[in-house]
Amino acid sequence: MPAKAKTGKQRTHGGAKKRVRLTGTGKVRMQKAGCRHRLHPKNDRQLNLGGRLLVVEGKAAKTLKTMLSN
Repeated sequence: MPAKAKTGKQRTHGGAKKRVRLTGTGKVRMQKAGCRHRLHPKNDRQLNLGGRLLVVEGKAAKTLKTMLSN
């Protein structure tokens, strides 16, 4: 009988590690885009909306959880 072929392990996605956090209850949270640099031309409303942490839902949350699973 031939030996089983080894399959590779799934790696944790490095970009997701830096940008996405899991809460204690398992929800996925991430920062909205557009609030890190070049803030001067943006108005106050844009900065306030961009400053909040966003709770990701649906298929995107499932994909991000698999990226962070290891």
